[in-house]
Amino acid sequence: MRINLLCIGDVVGRPGRFVVSQALPRLVQEHDLHCVICNAENVAGGSGLTPQLYDKLLRYGVHVITMGDHVYRRGEIIPILETSNHIVRPANLPSAAAGKTVTVYETALGPKVAVISLLGRLFMKTHADCPFSTVSRLLRQLDSDVRIVVVDMHAEATSEKIAMGWFLDGRVSALVGTHTHVPTADERVLPNGTAYITDLGMTGPYDGVLGRRKERVLHSLTTGMPTPFDVAVNDVRLSGALIQVESDTGRATHIERICLDETSGLFSTADSGAEP
Repeated sequence: MRINLLCIGDVVGRPGRFVVSQALPRLVQEHDLHCVICNAENVAGGSGLTPQLYDKLLRYGVHVITMGDHVYRRGEIIPILETSNHIVRPANLPSAAAGKTVTVYETALGPKVAVISLLGRLFMKTHADCPFSTVSRLLRQLDSDVRIVVVDMHAEATSEKIAMGWFLDGRVSALVGTHTHVPTADERVLPNGTAYITDLGMTGPYDGVLGRRKERVLHSLTTGMPTPFDVAVNDVRLSGALIQVESDTGRATHIERICLDETSGLFSTADSGAEP
C-alpha cells in the first residue's frame, strides 16, 4: 500500500499560518495525503508555539507537529508537549526536558507513521545530546508494526543534515531538514530507500529575511543596533515536500519538493487578515 506524506517547512507567524489554513485542505484532496507533518517552532509571532495556535494547526489538517530550538520559547505550550500525541520536541535534548521524543500517528488506511525530531549541534546554541546515538536508540524502541518513520533534522549545518541522511538511509522512510528557512534543491531517494532533502524551506513571507521584515534586519546589520525583527507580510509561500512510501517495507519511492505561492491557485493573500 502506498502512503502519501506531506512535510511542511518552518511555518512563520500569521502569514505562514494563513497559507497553511488555505492551501492544506486542497493539497490533501489533490494528492490524497494520509499524513501531514509540520514544523511549527516559529508559528507564534515568529518564535515558539501557543496552545491556541497548536489547536489551529490541527484544525487546518496537520497530523503531527515538530519543533526545534525555540520549542520552549512560549512556556504555555509545555502542558501540550507533555500530554499530546500530535507533537514532539527534539529528542536529543536532555532527558529531563518536557515533551515526547517520538510519536506514532495511525493513518486512516491503517499503517502507522512514527515521527522523530532532532536538533543539530553544529553552530546551534543548544544543549543537545548526540543526535546519531539518540535516533538509533529511539528506532530500536519502536514497535515492529511501525514501518514508516519520518525524522525532522532541525539543524544549521548542511553537512550535519547530509551526514544524518546517510546514517539513516534504509533505517527510516524520510529524513527532512528544517531550520534554515531556505529550500534546498537536493531532494532524492537515497540508495536504500530513504527520502531526503537538506531543508524543506519556509512557509511564510519571502519578501523579507527568513520571514522577518527586511528593513528591520538591514537596519540591525548595517548599524549594529538592536532592532525588533517583526514578521514580514508579503510574497507568502508554502514550502515542503511530498513523499510516497510503501507501507509494507517503509521504503520511500518518491520525493517531490514544493514551493507554492499565490499563483498556485490554492490561496489568495487578499484575505490574509481573515485567518480562521
